Amino acid sequence: MSAAMSNQKHVLFICTGNTCRSPMAEGLFRLATAGRKDFTVSSAGIAAAKGSPASMETQNLLKQRGASLADFKSRPVSAALLKAATHVFVMTVGHLAALEARFPEHADKYFLTREFAGMTNKRSGTDIPDPIGMGPAAYEEVAKILDAAIPSIIAYINQT
Repeated sequence: MSAAMSNQKHVLFICTGNTCRSPMAEGLFRLATAGRKDFTVSSAGIAAAKGSPASMETQNLLKQRGASLADFKSRPVSAALLKAATHVFVMTVGHLAALEARFPEHADKYFLTREFAGMTNKRSGTDIPDPIGMGPAAYEEVAKILDAAIPSIIAYINQT
């Protein structure tokens, strides 16, 4: 492996259907790391259908922030995606448990996204709630959590 390859970081965000939270995280992370050639980012879902677009609410939110998901299509998580990833950030404890059960060989790469946001509380714990069907305010809430988490995620990855 060349030195350039070993410095490459591939961040993978995981949610359930890969149409709301993880594509939003992908778009916001891509925006936050714009101009950095050492980062690639993608997303997938624990129970995703292949080929669906991101939800309209996610697309609208990202567009308002100047982030794009051009050519985005949902996809299920796979062993190949996890092998290629250097860091995997999940939206819920349930996603973490599913990955650990199905792909235990990559467990050292798994992290709860919300733990990087400094925003855990008794009601929500470490889960980022699923906004599907809950209207624009729910998507804004997810974006706020991701806005808080992404700089800490980048700092963490830079240190490792």
